[in-house]
Amino acid sequence: MDFMKNPAENLEQIRRSVIDGEFRTSRYRRKIILEPKRREIFILPFSPDRIVHHAVMNVLIPIFDPMLIRDTHACRPGYGLHSASARVMEFVRRNEYILQCDVKKFYPSINHAKLYGIISRKVADKKLLAIIRDIIYSIGGEKNMPIGNFCSQWFGNIYLSELDHFIKRELHCRDYLRYCDDFCLFSKDKRQLREWLGRIRDFLRDELLLELSYCEIFPVASGLDFLGYRHFPEFILLRKRTARRLRRRLRNGPSMEQVASAWGWTKHANTHAFLNAVGFFKLRKRLWGIHRDRQKRLRDSNK
Repeated sequence: MDFMKNPAENLEQIRRSVIDGEFRTSRYRRKIILEPKRREIFILPFSPDRIVHHAVMNVLIPIFDPMLIRDTHACRPGYGLHSASARVMEFVRRNEYILQCDVKKFYPSINHAKLYGIISRKVADKKLLAIIRDIIYSIGGEKNMPIGNFCSQWFGNIYLSELDHFIKRELHCRDYLRYCDDFCLFSKDKRQLREWLGRIRDFLRDELLLELSYCEIFPVASGLDFLGYRHFPEFILLRKRTARRLRRRLRNGPSMEQVASAWGWTKHANTHAFLNAVGFFKLRKRLWGIHRDRQKRLRDSNK
């Protein structure tokens, strides 16, 4: 609100600081969140940092997005969780086994020098590189991309795109998908997945200085717990943790917004029986009636 009292002048000050090479990342404020798991979040001021981050990504996204493989779905325009889930169903239906992995403490483990090297291979502008370098190294130490920075989401995508291309070009895995630091490889041959796992471990360790926290090979018939859903060849269910969370919210006097959010999540899975069991449809009808009556009273009072 303070910034928008005089946006033109404030933006001009930020623009000049960028052009003159005077922009420096502000001090981070930190907080701990516990859901869905314990994480340290790093917070920068709206001005100038978050504005500069969006400006930087306005330049970098058109450069790097075409370089990403089709099945990297996080943080990209036109992609997302549900596009990834749809692709997972394609892969589950034409394969017999899955290798599921995620990277151990991914964002805190991103190496600054490695990341800057990957970006600098594609970006030539020295002033832009100076800003990118300042953002990358702003947290101190040799590694860590602060969770909470707008740039961090895309820097993580760019960093793991090296793994994506290794899997597609070197391992020749046709059915592979990544969402942030969680990824899955699909095959009809269990032995092939074991071989790929060994080579992936080596690549992450040697090239990206990362390691896996979780990896498992299992048949598609067991269901793939991924992206908040459990994917089977013939249907999709909510994962148990998601179902428990929704059930708890719906019991505790939810608002119309929470009910709409629950519908937005559950409508992409086979959840009709679950929604009936928790009384979702009756609750939605009742809340919608209350909402409609409020809107009518508001319109009448404004006449």
